[in-house]
Amino acid sequence: MFRAVPGPGFVAGCTVSTWLDPGNSLAPAVAYILIGHAPPRRLNETVETVEDGLMGMVDAMRLRPAAERVPSIGARIILRGRFALLDYGHPAFTLRLPPTGAEWRAHVVAGGPVCLTVGLDPIPPGLGPDAVDAYLARVCVTTGRAYMGATTFRSR
Repeated sequence: MFRAVPGPGFVAGCTVSTWLDPGNSLAPAVAYILIGHAPPRRLNETVETVEDGLMGMVDAMRLRPAAERVPSIGARIILRGRFALLDYGHPAFTLRLPPTGAEWRAHVVAGGPVCLTVGLDPIPPGLGPDAVDAYLARVCVTTGRAYMGATTFRSR
């Protein structure tokens, strides 16, 4: 079943985190994007409608369950001035990422990999790094409610 790609009204309610894992001698640096949604809070918003919106993004970007091999989903990161945008599959809109930092941007412009994760369980806004790690461990490992893909910089 293919779900509709959500518009800007839904995307505005998404919680988005970005960070750069600098890697080490055994693993290269990887930039990360985590997308989720706060618990339902708007009129006519339910757990089901939020999950349908997130799954519309998953379908449009061809993400796969996190337990499977991470697929390449094409060049979806757009940098415009100080803004980083994600082409999430909508024909007319992109998702503006929160401020990413110079190192994250330099990594992406240099062609470094970006791991994109969409988590289906609610993500309250403002989570710190430890809470994000715990969330990822729970949705990726324990519940299987996360979808991933590898993307890169789109140079226009």
